[in-house]
Amino acid sequence: MIKNPDPLTSHARITIFAGHYGSGKTTAAVNYAMALARRLPSVALCDMDIVNPYFRTADCARTLAGAGVELVSSPYANTGVELYLPPEQAMRAFDDASLTSVIDLGGDDCGAKALGRYAARIRDRGDVALLMVVNAYRPLTRDAASLRVIKEEIEAAGHVPFTGLVNNTNLGAETTPEIVAGSFALLRELRESLALPIVMTTVREDIALTVPEDMGPRFDVVCYGNRFGILDGRY
Repeated sequence: MIKNPDPLTSHARITIFAGHYGSGKTTAAVNYAMALARRLPSVALCDMDIVNPYFRTADCARTLAGAGVELVSSPYANTGVELYLPPEQAMRAFDDASLTSVIDLGGDDCGAKALGRYAARIRDRGDVALLMVVNAYRPLTRDAASLRVIKEEIEAAGHVPFTGLVNNTNLGAETTPEIVAGSFALLRELRESLALPIVMTTVREDIALTVPEDMGPRFDVVCYGNRFGILDGRY
């Protein structure tokens, strides 16, 4: 049985969440940033989503502030004006050594283009993790072949290779242990075919203990979608 290291204690200084549209990148990024903030003095969540104007990290700005997470986002987020994060603000996530940064990247290859401008700056660094978020029940990502295509498209657009997988399989409030368990075979296949470790599985607290160790540490999420709970890493 594979037991992966705890990404809270062996975290990269910069962790980037990417993946297919609707896979739950923002939910995972927000909860992971809040979990890090419980252990570290200076954590920032950087919104680099240039694709989705409807569900942004700014939606939970108060929750993040209350958890001690600095939100780095466009000043026009949620105003109806689509002006994205200025480059000088985004640069803090990469260059400020005092920050542990979590980055929410937009969906698919379109969203990954935002990362491309920083690729040369981060490609040779050893403190950056690019994580592929997978929800096995989303359309177009229900098999390993489709996910491989998405992975390759994101890497080609962002010019940075993935370093790990995040199992964020859920059906929102309807999620059951059986639904989460239905993703395990796919994630194991991905782990082998892509040669990427499963870094974490995000689930509600009542499901966490049903997740096997080879799915990575189980992070408790109170609920999915636009409501957030703090991950406490019970595993």
